[in-house]
Amino acid sequence: MSKYFPPQYGKTHFHCPFCEVNSNQIWHSTYYYTHTYQMLSELELAICSHCKEMSLWLERIMIFPDKSLAPLPHDDLPEELLVDYLEASSIVNHSPRGAAALLRLVLQKLMFHLGESGKDINKDIGSLVQKGLDPHVQQALDIVRVIGNESVHPGQLDLKDDFETTNHLFKLINFIVEDRITRPKTIEALFNKLPEDKRNGIVARDNVKTPK
Repeated sequence: MSKYFPPQYGKTHFHCPFCEVNSNQIWHSTYYYTHTYQMLSELELAICSHCKEMSLWLERIMIFPDKSLAPLPHDDLPEELLVDYLEASSIVNHSPRGAAALLRLVLQKLMFHLGESGKDINKDIGSLVQKGLDPHVQQALDIVRVIGNESVHPGQLDLKDDFETTNHLFKLINFIVEDRITRPKTIEALFNKLPEDKRNGIVARDNVKTPK
């Protein structure tokens, strides 16, 4: 999966929301005129060097075009999870809290694809830890779980206007899919390309019991 750079305030390059090319962005201030020119500090614009289209940013938030800034879903995200991921992506600009809640639902459904029950995310993560889950993947799982839960229950986290935190949750979902689905699939495919006698020799080697 090619790396995606979502539109972000002040960045000099990102994937243009119009042409979707990772291109240079030229930022400009805006002005209004009465008797003299006055700068509108709250409103800025970025011009794509590839398609020349202009995005408008009000108080550091893109207001035009009205397009999701969330990362694209991983190619190996299970198809039945795609609807929830894309729904979260479609509302994140206006409701980071709602998007975080949907991503928690994506995570819960993902647990089933990782061999767990999919009924209790916390217990499912604990089960994966007992099976030797990498600590970084465990932390990614718990971040999505806790923040997604806090988004719909009164707590210490307020995601009402926190797009940046919610945007990271999309990245963590993709990271989890890459580690738990894509990487094993890629390694298995490469292993199966080995000559059959070599594969059989490896299996025989690993099935040998150590003498007492």
